[in-house]
Amino acid sequence: MPSLGSRELARRLVAIVALGVAGLFASTAAGHGGSLGEGARESVTVPTWLFLLTGGAVVGASFLLASFVTDRRLIDDLHGWRATVPVPGRDGLASIARVGAVLGVAVVVTIGYVGPQSGLSNLAILLVWVGWWAGYTMSAYLLGETWSTVNPWRTVAEVLPSLDRTLPSVGAWPAVVGLLTLIWIEVVSPLADDPALLSTVVVGYTVVAIAGAVVFGPDRWFDRVDPISAVFKYYGHVAPIETISTRISDNKHGDASLAVRAPGVGLTRTDLVTDSSEVAFVVALLWSTTYDGFVATPAWKSLISPLIEVGVPAHLIYPAALVVGFVAFLGVYRLAARAARSTGETYLAAGELARRFAPPLIAIAAGYHLAHYLGYFLSLAPVLATVLTSPLSPPAVVPVFSLPGWFGAISVASVLAGHLLAIWIAHAAAFDLFPGRLQAIRSQYPFTLVMVAYTMTSLWIVTQPTIQPPFL
Repeated sequence: MPSLGSRELARRLVAIVALGVAGLFASTAAGHGGSLGEGARESVTVPTWLFLLTGGAVVGASFLLASFVTDRRLIDDLHGWRATVPVPGRDGLASIARVGAVLGVAVVVTIGYVGPQSGLSNLAILLVWVGWWAGYTMSAYLLGETWSTVNPWRTVAEVLPSLDRTLPSVGAWPAVVGLLTLIWIEVVSPLADDPALLSTVVVGYTVVAIAGAVVFGPDRWFDRVDPISAVFKYYGHVAPIETISTRISDNKHGDASLAVRAPGVGLTRTDLVTDSSEVAFVVALLWSTTYDGFVATPAWKSLISPLIEVGVPAHLIYPAALVVGFVAFLGVYRLAARAARSTGETYLAAGELARRFAPPLIAIAAGYHLAHYLGYFLSLAPVLATVLTSPLSPPAVVPVFSLPGWFGAISVASVLAGHLLAIWIAHAAAFDLFPGRLQAIRSQYPFTLVMVAYTMTSLWIVTQPTIQPPFL
């Protein structure tokens, strides 16, 4: 039971958080819209330094609040709560979804080649970027992960014979390289404006995924190598809904159930991140969302313009920045893990601390993805619905939804929500790792500082005007 002094401190901290959030919502900001979007972010109406410090202070205050007013019993009660909802006939629905996903890939490839070659008029462009990467990805962390069921490449691979070769012991590093490569291709090429190029990339990805699954087996390939499957797997643990299968015999399953839980509880699984390569993938996921936004800011343009003017090729600058930024993010995180050994006064290895505190970074990545793509999805969803009715001859004028001025506050709130959830998950991980309350709190100091830095970086990005990066 907290003392009266602690309760009073907690009340004051709640007031600080409320004031910080109120200050943030008084500003104006809009999320990044992607290359199809035509809107731009608006600058905040308060000094940038004050805005960023306030955001960082909110995250820091939330750490203090969690430290003073929570204990193991409260964490166990919140994380142990479940509400189960049966889903009869799930197998039939899953089969329909799998077939639909395979047909969707076929439509994307076909329409990309034979449909209109204008981005806003081509169904392939809209399906991939608006429907899948924006809308469907948001469903993975807002509702629940379904990609493991509907993955069209896995569906095809499972009906093909497999050589079942042993996968080399390289951990998740191929997925790290694959994710960074996909992000690089997205940023430096006109994939969102060139339907034929997009179809070619989809065909190339299909060949690699099917070939890898045939050689090594679908389970090994999609569970350890495929970067897209890894992204959805991790995002799914942020969601408040998980799927539970009911076993009715030794070799059959009954109808599945949906378990409703508190958001982010799935991130507290001790086996979610198993080794250093998976830590690197989580950091790569976080960095990729940051990089995608940063290269669309005026600061990035001013940074690389002198280099391009003196003849440095853009196709070298972009991958170099991608790799350097990833190494920097990963290095800072590993330094925080080493520092946590000292602040937490523990004999646990830095690698073990890095592994256990990595899942909170997934919540940060999800929050930034939401800030990055929610406005983009809402603006272009009417375009997708219109073109879907006539993919080969869409109307000359398509309806683009204009977001209200206050919508920018939702981008800021999304970033903060992801970071606040990350603070809570880190708090739960620390209490699970360490027997002493004070030791658990002290172990989080370095990670909290890193999260504050991530918060301020993300908030700065979502408040910058959007520009189009120079494509190769």
